[in-house]
Formats: sequence, C-alpha cells, structure tokens
Amino acid sequence: MIPAALALLKRDLSLAFARGGGPVLAAGFYITLMAMVPLSLGPDAQTLSRIAPGLTWLCLALASLLSLERLFERDYEDGVFDLLRTGPLALEAVALLKCLAQWLGTGLILSLMTPVVMIILGAPVDAAGLSLIAALIGSLSFALIGGVGASLTLGSRKGGVLIALLVLPFYVPPVIFGAGLMDAYVTGAPIAQALGLLGAYGLFALALSPIAMGAALRSALN
Repeated sequence: MIPAALALLKRDLSLAFARGGGPVLAAGFYITLMAMVPLSLGPDAQTLSRIAPGLTWLCLALASLLSLERLFERDYEDGVFDLLRTGPLALEAVALLKCLAQWLGTGLILSLMTPVVMIILGAPVDAAGLSLIAALIGSLSFALIGGVGASLTLGSRKGGVLIALLVLPFYVPPVIFGAGLMDAYVTGAPIAQALGLLGAYGLFALALSPIAMGAALRSALN
C-alpha cells in the first residue's frame, strides 16, 4: 500500500506543477490581493500593521480556493477513479493523498509566503516563525475542508461557485483563530488558547474529511 500511496502522491504533485498552473495562479492571486491593500488604504504603517494578521489570513483562505475545482474533476472525467477504487487504496486514502498533494503544491507555497507578507505589512519580524507554523496548520485545514467541498460538487456544473459556497463558512474558524493568534502575539497576550484551537480544528479536519470525501466519491461514481 505504501508504494501505491507514494506513486499516487508523486503523480498528483507532478500534475499540479505540469498542468493548469495552480501553484503559480494561487501565489499570484495572493500577492495581488496583498498588494491592493496599501493602494486602497494608504501607506500608513500603523493602520497596516493593525490589520495585517486578519487580512493575511483572509487572503490565504481565498487563495486556497483557486485550485480546488480541479482537485477531483480531472480524474473523474478521465475515468481514473474507476481504476483507483479497484486498487489497494481505499477511496478515503486516495482523497486524503490528493488533498495532501494539493497542499504540498499550493498551500505550502502560500504558507511560506505568509511571514514575508505579514512583515511587509508591518508585523514584527520576530513573529515570522509563529506565523509560518500557524499558516502551515491553517492551509492544511483549508486543503482538507476544500477537498470535502470538491468531492460533494463532483460532476456538477459551475463547481467552483458551489465549492466556494460550501467551504467558505468552514474557513471562518481557522481565519479567526489564526488572526487571533497573531494579534495575541503582537500584543503580548497568551497564545496557547488560539494556537490550541487552530491545531484542534486542523485535527478535526484531518479526522473527518477523508470519511466525508470517500462517501461523496462513492456516491458520484455509482
């Protein structure tokens, strides 16, 4: 099972970078959103530093949406899922691996950009490490929850709009926890509660998302 899992992960990673430009599109969208803020609010450093945590997390969530529509759709249209469900991996594992590949190809890049963006907007430099850890947890949560939305809309028209409507409400908690974590660090308040809530949400997504995705994929394939 491990060789099959590694082969599927490698395949999906290569597809993410070879076709569709998902990582480049998401990174470009993220940078564009962040660049528009100083242009619209003005260059006042105090204002930018105050809104930097919440704004960065909001843009991270929106950028994570871009590559979700084709997460399962391409393999569904090509009949790859009909072959995968006869293989050694359960559909839950297949879905989880695809979400992991999507996160490695897109979410990881966005997470690495997050500390730089926050510092540019005025966050303290010593917050870079914590912001990276928080962004890694948050972006993984976005990928898993987004995978549930992508599997539920599989085969439907205008899937991108439906995915956004389904998953954006579930993106709100990590955005709140992540922004609250950075606000607490900047103001000197305890960060344990916000970090614990963010981590708990990530574990919740990791535990339940594969089950939901597997059920949705079986329904779409029957």
